[in-house]
Amino acid sequence: MARAVIKTAKKPFELKVGDKIVNICMCGLSKNQPFCDGSHMNTLDEKDDTLYQYDEKGKRMTEDCCGGDKKDGACCGGGHCGEKPHEK
Repeated sequence: MARAVIKTAKKPFELKVGDKIVNICMCGLSKNQPFCDGSHMNTLDEKDDTLYQYDEKGKRMTEDCCGGDKKDGACCGGGHCGEKPHEK
């Protein structure tokens, strides 16, 4: 069964380890978990009161991802319909 994890941060957590600083992913989109790979840049224009869903490639889900199949005005996959496609 899939697990839904909701992360709201739009920037990484900076952690000092000895003399080194590492950035920990707080948005959940990094392909280099638990470290930041810059994917949080895709979240900067998100509205705080809206739930977004991203596909496995890091693209924000849009109305197009649903094939037009909406349930009560929302995407079938839980994404945010009506948003413009958001590319990396």
